[in-house]
Amino acid sequence: MKPSILFLCTGNSCRSQMAEGWGRALQAENFNFYSAGIEKHGKNPSAIKVMSEAGVDISSQESQTVDELPVDSFDYVITVCGHADDNCPYFPAKTKIIHHGFEDPPKLALAFTNKEKQLDCYRKVRDQIKSFIEKITDYL
Repeated sequence: MKPSILFLCTGNSCRSQMAEGWGRALQAENFNFYSAGIEKHGKNPSAIKVMSEAGVDISSQESQTVDELPVDSFDYVITVCGHADDNCPYFPAKTKIIHHGFEDPPKLALAFTNKEKQLDCYRKVRDQIKSFIEKITDYL
């Protein structure tokens, strides 16, 4: 069986969704990927858009909380934001918890009124997450 990786974020709307999408696109033969949040914030349309630009469709992924998943089935939990790292729920001892934070694209985008510059914030984080996923075994 392939190891299972859960990407955990605050609201499971952007960073964790992108990480799950990149995981499935780049490393599906090695791992099973999931994403969840401590809370449920819905799907972020800008995250869906920039992932689609890169050839990865995350539109069918659902925003969900970690409480909706079988927490005992994950080999790794990777927190992708500081809040999730600070408030990470209990996982069984077999689960290795790793923090690898990324900036929050919606927060970065607040600095701009131009829609394209806002999307550039999402693209920057999207590409950082892709690089992380390409080398994920280095972090496990």
